[in-house]
Amino acid sequence: MKLANTISKTLLAAGIGAASVLCPVSPLSTQPSQAQGTPGLVEFRWDSSKDYRKLYYFMTDTQKLKRSEYYLILKPKDRKTAIMKLTVSIPNSFDASINPNYVKLCNMKEGGMLARTKCESDIPSTIEVSKDGTAIEIFPNTPVPVGGTIGVYINLFNPFNSGMYQFNALAQAPGDVPVSGYLGSWLIQVDP
Repeated sequence: MKLANTISKTLLAAGIGAASVLCPVSPLSTQPSQAQGTPGLVEFRWDSSKDYRKLYYFMTDTQKLKRSEYYLILKPKDRKTAIMKLTVSIPNSFDASINPNYVKLCNMKEGGMLARTKCESDIPSTIEVSKDGTAIEIFPNTPVPVGGTIGVYINLFNPFNSGMYQFNALAQAPGDVPVSGYLGSWLIQVDP
């Protein structure tokens, strides 16, 4: 406390206000920070279940109502069988219009510090979006084999409501029993 009083008396004697030295205002500090289009390193969930698997995704713009490209990625470790049908379930609260013409399944190149996430080649498939917009069903012309990174590319305008949205990936493997299994979830963040 004595040191602080001594510094403040010295500054006042020099004609400098203590508040201007201790609380500098910079025009750069008033600028809002820009969010990254990648998911955070730490994810907090209220209900941490062993049945939840986090999947990697990338968005070109996280701001609400902005046009954004979504890259929903499935790495080789995320799937153990070939995929005959891929379903992406979308919550009802995600109020964005998804046009099937702007959705595709492709072989992905996962980005990082030096490279950008992008589609390397399209996987020929039929794409259907449910009328209520809560599911995207993708039927590849031939089953997608295990190995290699694949992903769902979606080009859309972000929803009006900001928040977190959980997209789930369900895949159906070739075989006699047409049952879809859970692969994981993408936890999408839309900023205000």
